[in-house]
Amino acid sequence: MERIPRRVVQKYGGSSLATVEAIRAVAARVARTVREGTEVVLVVSAMGRSTDGLIALASSLHPAPPARELDLLLATGEIVSASLMAIALHREGVAAEALTGAQAGLITDGTYGGARIVAFNTARIRALLARGAVPVVAGFQGMSASGEVTTLGRGGSDTTAAALAAALGADRCEIYTDVDGVYSADPRRDPASLRFSYLTYEEALRLAENGAKVIHPDAVRWAQSAEIPLVVAKNDASDALAEGTLIASADFRGLPAAEHDLTIIPENVASTRS
Repeated sequence: MERIPRRVVQKYGGSSLATVEAIRAVAARVARTVREGTEVVLVVSAMGRSTDGLIALASSLHPAPPARELDLLLATGEIVSASLMAIALHREGVAAEALTGAQAGLITDGTYGGARIVAFNTARIRALLARGAVPVVAGFQGMSASGEVTTLGRGGSDTTAAALAAALGADRCEIYTDVDGVYSADPRRDPASLRFSYLTYEEALRLAENGAKVIHPDAVRWAQSAEIPLVVAKNDASDALAEGTLIASADFRGLPAAEHDLTIIPENVASTRS
């Protein structure tokens, strides 16, 4: 029988949160996990394709929206998801608190549209966990040292989750999506593609950098930097480890990383995307 993790970061993508019913289903799932004795930190994307809708709205007003205003606008999508998820968890009888990226302690280099995480102050999240509450963090966003809201670019919620898992010394980081793991090719386009049950960080990074869209390469880098196991699974999987893809070191033994309130992100694991 699988050992129940002490602490897990779970990230749910937009397809997992597209409707109120979908949010209720995720909340019920999280509530069951909490009642099993696991500390859960949630990271959420914007609902469905609402980010695309916000971009279209901005573009209808200006063909090249100012980067600062666009980042501030786009950050609202994840904030809506986080707030609704916290409300749904309360209905399930689970204490929860929604946090913006800034409130969660995610500090960026201030680049609009593709910011790099430079530090993660987890003191507020740890305080919530100590009270038995579930922190629900708006992914894809953070705040610069000067107080500006910045976004991390496409796939940034994966990066938020993995960086947070590393900062918290989580047992693992679970990425829930609309496919059941990492495949050799897009299973929605290639029925002959094969699902990987296990990948090393290096193997997953090569796949991600070569177009495997189910996991962001920056998320793999953050996880690898602290040797946090990543699990990629479908959002309705009953057993993520058995039904998804485990990404870990070649000698993975399931040991949690050390804990610190403030994690400074090493320069050599920063995003290499242009």
